[in-house]
Formats: sequence, structure tokens, C-alpha cells
Amino acid sequence: MLDRSSEREASAARNIYAFGITSFLNDAATEMAYWVLPAFLVTLGAGPAQLGLIEGIAESVASFAQLFSGYLADRIERRKPVVVAGYFIANAVKPLLALVTAWPQILLIRFSDRLSKGFRAAPRDVMVAESVPGNRLGSAYGLIQAMDSAGAIAGPLTALAMLSRFGIRSVFWAAAVPGALCVLVAWAGIREIRRDSKDSTPNAAGKSDTQRNSVNPLASLTKGVKLPASFYYVLVAVTLFSLGNSSDMFLVLRAQNVGIRVALAPLFGLVFNVTYTLASWPAGWFSDRVSRPIVASAGYVIFAAVYLVFGRAPSRLAIWMAMAAYGFYYALTQPVLKALVVETAGEQVRGRALGIYFFVTSLATLAASLLTGELWKHYGAGIPFYLSAVLALVSAGLLQAVPRGSGNPLRG
Repeated sequence: MLDRSSEREASAARNIYAFGITSFLNDAATEMAYWVLPAFLVTLGAGPAQLGLIEGIAESVASFAQLFSGYLADRIERRKPVVVAGYFIANAVKPLLALVTAWPQILLIRFSDRLSKGFRAAPRDVMVAESVPGNRLGSAYGLIQAMDSAGAIAGPLTALAMLSRFGIRSVFWAAAVPGALCVLVAWAGIREIRRDSKDSTPNAAGKSDTQRNSVNPLASLTKGVKLPASFYYVLVAVTLFSLGNSSDMFLVLRAQNVGIRVALAPLFGLVFNVTYTLASWPAGWFSDRVSRPIVASAGYVIFAAVYLVFGRAPSRLAIWMAMAAYGFYYALTQPVLKALVVETAGEQVRGRALGIYFFVTSLATLAASLLTGELWKHYGAGIPFYLSAVLALVSAGLLQAVPRGSGNPLRG
């Protein structure tokens, strides 16, 4: 019996590494294309307004997909097919950027890419939560995030090496290689994991009574699956922040605006992803031992400082240094907030909570991208960056008052 339990624990641990490798490959493919996209848009006659429209619509469609997939993740027995399909579609459309002749075509490709990401996000994160005990959630999400951002280092480095010799379109074609490997690893390496509701240990052999009920849509609407007030409070704080968290492409555009060459755009992404990679797992580990709201608030404060520097843009060196610090914001918030959402929601409605969280924050990001594009167009680059910094500081304060509630074992 103990041997079987140990085997299940080992299977769950291998699942985390499989998710990590998949994230590494997927992000390598994504970041190869992502950081050269603003420069590519310029060659097609587009600018900040078009960039805001593309990124805003792409994120909004992802938000609706995330909301649906969150409910779906609580109801279906097998989540792996949804996750694998999401990776497949995203990596099938990225190379099509090499064939683009007008910016609306980029909109369609980004639409498909973000739609597929939206469908896989909540099921993937629920599978991660089922693979580890609750006191290791931050470490698990942090490890996967570290692998993800490591891919975001490999991607820009590859793009940087290719740009001068082969041009932008060759980068899009090359993204197909890590993309295909990503799908292969997801299909072969990810395993379905179930957690027994009584002892919260990984259970690969079957479903608990709670999980059997969660497959029934009627049962999922019955008593015992309501989201607690603490979850909604976290959601309000994060949504307010997201209203100022526009696409990172505006950072790239701002850097180019102050004189950083287009050819250095992949290196620009590399700078922040180095700190993101190095800090993600330690941040997640740290949040398992102290208050997650404190860790996330620190990330928001760093975000505010970075956006103030971009707003003022005192020098190119300051921009490079701010971009490096930007990685700490991501590390202190992305894995930590996922763990916080899972904790505040409780086991039976993890998927629903993650879906709502992704949905609402993505809609806010849509508004932020559109607003940033318009403010930049009419009032200059500084105003939208200053506004984002203020919202981040207010949100950091709100997170410090997260109420304790059902399913919310906050520390400190």
C-alpha cells in the first residue's frame, strides 16, 4: 500500500516537470515571435493604436475562453485533451506570421493563439494543483513559471541570432520547431492526476465522490461550491491593477521611442526574462512560508517603479535597468497569485475560480491596452505609464487587507 502511494506521489512529481518542459518549449516559440512583432507591425504601416487593438482583442477572446474552460475544468474527468489541444492550435498558427502581408492578418493569428491559450489555462493550472499538496502550491507554480520564462530567454536569443542574417519572417518560421516539440511533450508526458478529497494526496487510480459529482453540471451548482468572499476581494484588487497593466509590447514600443534599436528588441525581452527565471521558483517557495499577499504586493510596487521609469525615460540605461527589474514583478506575482486564487477558492471550484480570475483580469487588460494606445496617441507616452504606476500602488495596498475566509489558509 505504501509502495503504491509512493508511486502515485512520484507520478504527480513527474507531472510537474512535464508541465515545466512543455512551458519552456511553448514560451520559446512564443517569445521568438512576440518581441519582434512591434517592429514587424511598423513595416506593415501600423502603429501604437493598431498594436493596442490587436493585443486588446487577442486578450479579450482569451478571457472568454478562460472563463468557459474554468467551468469545464471542474466538470470533466479528463483535462489533458483540452490542454494538449490548446498547445497544438497555438503552435500551429504562430509560423503563419511569416506569410502576413497586412496587420489585420496578425490580428487573426493572435486571436487564434490567445483563444487556444485561454482554453488550456485553467485545466492546466487545476492539474498542477492536483499534483502537489497545498503547502507546495507556490513552489509548483513557481517552478513551472521559471521553466516558462527560461523558454522566454531561449526564444529571444534565437530570434536575435537570426534577425541580422535572415530577417524577421525567418524568426516566425523557426518558431515552429520548439512549438512542435512542445505539443509532443504535452501529449506524451502529461498525466491525469486526481486528488482524494479526504486526505489531499495524489490519486491516479480513480475519482473521489466530490470529483464524480463535479462532472455533473447540476451537482456543480448545488450547495457547497460557492466561492468565498475572500476570493472576490482578491479579484477586485487584481482587476484594479490589471486596468493599468497593458500589453508588454508598449514597453518595447517605448524603448524604440527613446532610441533603442529595433534589432535589440529580442535582447530587451531577454533582459527581463533572466530575472523572471531566476526569481520565479524562490518567490513561489517563499510564498509557501509567508503571506502570499505580501509577496504579490511587493511585485506590484516593483511594477509601479518600472512604469514610472518608462514614463519619464530619463536615459537608455535607465530603460534597460527598469526592464531587468520588471522580471521581479512577474516572479513575485504570476505564480503567487495563482496559488492565492486556488487557496481562497477551495478544492471543489478551483477551475471556476481560475476561470473567473483569468476572465476578469484579461478583460481589464483589454481595456488597459486600448486605453494606453489612445492616451499615447493623444497625450504622449508618459501619461499611460504614470496611470499604470498609480493603479499598481493602490492595488498593492488593497492586497494587504485580504480577508480570511473558507479555503483561505493565508500565512502571516
